[in-house]
Amino acid sequence: MSPRSARTASRDAVHHPVFARFYARQSVALEPAVAAHRKELLAGLSGRVIEVGAGNGLNFAHYPGAVSEVVAIEPERLLRRLAVDAALRADVPVDVVPGAAEALPVKSEAFDAAVVSLVLCSVRDVRRALGELHRVLRPGGELRFFEHGQAPGTLMAGAQRFLDRTVWPPLFGGCHVARSPLDSLGDAGFEVGPYRRFLIPAKGPRLPSSYCVLGTARRPELS
Repeated sequence: MSPRSARTASRDAVHHPVFARFYARQSVALEPAVAAHRKELLAGLSGRVIEVGAGNGLNFAHYPGAVSEVVAIEPERLLRRLAVDAALRADVPVDVVPGAAEALPVKSEAFDAAVVSLVLCSVRDVRRALGELHRVLRPGGELRFFEHGQAPGTLMAGAQRFLDRTVWPPLFGGCHVARSPLDSLGDAGFEVGPYRRFLIPAKGPRLPSSYCVLGTARRPELS
């Protein structure tokens, strides 16, 4: 391996090339059903924002003009390249950076807001990732989240837990469908604010990944 390849490999905390190609195609195909949720997720943001797990950059087009800078963290190489292309088309400055959610390559208390969008399902250590988001937000800073997670019904929730133990993570880039983002946010010290639950797709068969929640949380002010 050349020195340049070694440096590139060291920056790739996540490497799922087959899933990355699948995700890039599917996310674009589903965007007509998801774009309104992205716009709601980002509405009203301002100042410096960190987006963790930016994927192929589909959020970038929806950041409001009051955002002065977005630092977008994406660990997967192919998706990061696509995110760079999307950043060039964005109406706000976006800097796409390699890195993992569990070890964000940024200073503490450096951001006014943070964004996670369909990310907490696939991070290796949810507690550590949320601890990092807590660290990099200023006191009183807001975390916007749009995630999928555990279904309310016993039957589907049981199926989700079985899938998480077996085929789902290997097939879908480390994704877990039975996690509970709201519980995880509270456990990490965030004050969970308003949120709403919904299904994607809104009509038709319910998939293990259909159960979504979108809302806000906040790093408490220092006493």
